[in-house]
Amino acid sequence: MRLKLLDWKIGEIKMADRVSRDTTTREVQERPQQWRPGSALNAPEPPIGYKHRWIRESVLEYDDKTNVHKKRQEGWELVRAEEHPDYFGPTVDEGRNAGVIGVGGLVLARIPIEMVKQRNEHYLNASKNQMDAVDNDWMRENNPNMPKMAPQRQSSVSFGSKRGSENSKGE
Repeated sequence: MRLKLLDWKIGEIKMADRVSRDTTTREVQERPQQWRPGSALNAPEPPIGYKHRWIRESVLEYDDKTNVHKKRQEGWELVRAEEHPDYFGPTVDEGRNAGVIGVGGLVLARIPIEMVKQRNEHYLNASKNQMDAVDNDWMRENNPNMPKMAPQRQSSVSFGSKRGSENSKGE
């Protein structure tokens, strides 16, 4: 009887249960999702060629129509929730901005990147002009007997020896 049992086991070939290598690659494996603190200002990704920004709609329940109007004149357009069907964040429920993505007195707006570059250049030139005006005003009162040095816009940090470090050994 024992021989028959051995013959039966020898005749049966068991294949190893193998998984194909394609299903175990790193690309298929997903990392476990990491915890992160919640944020009320999560926004959907902007379309290619655009930039998103939160703009103030109201302060302490008082509408800030001037700010929204000024931003629209600069080229910002409000982002509506139906434009992003995969976004499940807060939206404005009532009022003139109903249906716009917004939370806590802020609404989401977008602008073309080209306009952002133009805006940055404008403010860079404005700040340069202000610095030139300050320098000119300062140099206006220059006296040849006591000339002022040209303004320097660089700073550096240097570390010296500690006080009493030479005499700290009791010498």
